[in-house]
Amino acid sequence: MRIENEIKLGFKDVMFRPKRSTLKSRSQVSLERTYKFMHSTHEWTGVPIMAANMDTVGTFEMALTLADKKLFSAIHKHYTIEEWDAFLGNAPKGIENYIAISTGTGDADLNKVEEMMNKHPHLKFICIDVANGYSEHFVAFVKKARALFPDKVIIAGNVVTGEMVEELLLAGADIIKVGIGPGSVCTTRVKTGVGYPQVSAIIECADAAHGLGGLIISDGGCSVPGDVSKAFGAGADFVMLGGMLAGHDESGGETVEKDGKQYKQFYGMSSATAMDKHVGGVANYRASEGKTVEVEYRGPVNNTLLDILGGVRSTCTYVGAQQLKELSKRTTFIRVAEQENRVYTK
Repeated sequence: MRIENEIKLGFKDVMFRPKRSTLKSRSQVSLERTYKFMHSTHEWTGVPIMAANMDTVGTFEMALTLADKKLFSAIHKHYTIEEWDAFLGNAPKGIENYIAISTGTGDADLNKVEEMMNKHPHLKFICIDVANGYSEHFVAFVKKARALFPDKVIIAGNVVTGEMVEELLLAGADIIKVGIGPGSVCTTRVKTGVGYPQVSAIIECADAAHGLGGLIISDGGCSVPGDVSKAFGAGADFVMLGGMLAGHDESGGETVEKDGKQYKQFYGMSSATAMDKHVGGVANYRASEGKTVEVEYRGPVNNTLLDILGGVRSTCTYVGAQQLKELSKRTTFIRVAEQENRVYTK
């Protein structure tokens, strides 16, 4: 047993130090990025904010709305091939630049991805998603996927430390998903005691990835637009959102009414709700590592997107970054004990 004494930081522990700026308006800030990938020859341009591959977030409806603004969606893995066929038959041209097909690491998962890619070869992104990206089986699966799909962009995760980022990149992944336990409906940290504060995870994993020419996604922990900015400031190339995009018209999940108010169900993909729905219940050798909540209905997601994008643009003006790619270079974080005056917060 050993203890690391260095302080590790989450979003609540830091704020940006403002700096002189020549920008006159938030409208001068560009949030688009262009990325090249470590293994794939594809190039991507867009706003690097992603809908998480949860069936109460990463839906086809969400993907259409986000793609219209050049934002990305990792589509949840529980759609059937027939549902994918129907979606891709009606989706606008270029949608393949803003969606990923998600998969687990079983034989059936791989067979489904192969069939999908054979039927729809224009699809570019594959998201290989497990809760624990530290297993040898996971690394082997990434290698197998790279051999089968040499020019696809492969997203793999989740991990939180630099050495595993490097291993997955060298195994064939282009983008590594970073985050264990920070999500609003994730209970991994209380069920297992495992986790890593998200800002420190981003800083350490971005350093490892960028040294090899790879990219990272900050996955989880953002609850307000300022957190999205902090993730980018810490070095994330993409920021993945779950709870911030839940509860909308485009989100999955059942709508319920209580005391005259409408709510939408939102749950973690390792929750009992998700496992009951998709795999026949929680296996007797494991525990649920997610919670189920009811989020107040929030209408169309466009209003929320404007709030998020406006917040990130405003961050950029405070530190003098005319383009999103400059934000991490202009970031100085200060450690804090409080974030806001909550006297009028319900």
